[in-house]
Amino acid sequence: MGHLDRKRKADLRISLGCRLEFEFPKSTPLIAMLNVDSARYRDLERLDYLTTSPCVPIESYRDSFGNWCSRLTTSPGTFTLATHGIFLDSGNKDPVFSDAYQHAVEDLPSDTFVFLLGSRYCDTDLLSEEAWRLFGNSKTGWARVQAICDYVHQHVVFSYEHARATRTATQTLAEGRGVCRDFAHLAISFCRCMNIPARYCTGYLSDIGEPEPHPPGDFAAWMEVFLANRWWVFDPRNNQRRIARFLIGRGRDAADVPLTQTFGENILRKFEVWTKISD
Repeated sequence: MGHLDRKRKADLRISLGCRLEFEFPKSTPLIAMLNVDSARYRDLERLDYLTTSPCVPIESYRDSFGNWCSRLTTSPGTFTLATHGIFLDSGNKDPVFSDAYQHAVEDLPSDTFVFLLGSRYCDTDLLSEEAWRLFGNSKTGWARVQAICDYVHQHVVFSYEHARATRTATQTLAEGRGVCRDFAHLAISFCRCMNIPARYCTGYLSDIGEPEPHPPGDFAAWMEVFLANRWWVFDPRNNQRRIARFLIGRGRDAADVPLTQTFGENILRKFEVWTKISD
């Protein structure tokens, strides 16, 4: 039988944030998506305000997916974006409900349909035949999504040195390597081919409970799938349930949730991300 883990442990205090240092030859418009999603505000101890150095005006808005975005114009020269928040976390791992069923397409809510379609990095039209060959005989629902994650995790090698911003799901499958966004894009594409709505997520993910040494801090990518009338987290890169996962944004794929979108020439000089237990 499936189970939904609702047991709550003592709260952890999680310090999270980032510091991005750029070099701009001139003042440049920029959109940042660096704040934790508002669903976690009930766990807030210290708000993760976006700050800049030098200080410039910031205007915020919600995009078409409900993500919190900040728009600004940088000053020329060295320019820094930073956030630092403290959130409480249950210490529980991502929830599991192995009996979660798959909806027939005609029974899906209309607002999930966009997450059945192909998108910039999720080229479902090229992967449909392979998806049905690989997973067409698998048990539907949670088990099918897990089978997809198992396959992606086993057939793609994580490799920072081979990161490429233009890599599509089909290319990830062919090349057999990538970073967390590539794992997510391939698994999302397979799910959509199998008529399971799937959306791309980016945010913070701690290494709490993971064996040391821990890798340098970075943002993470995972996916959410729609089963049994709600969205569930799956992580094909790590392929295990994890502690202290904090969503920043979600969309069809990485093109919808760039952490920073600059509209002019620049160089990223420094990059620091952390998600750790706070004293």
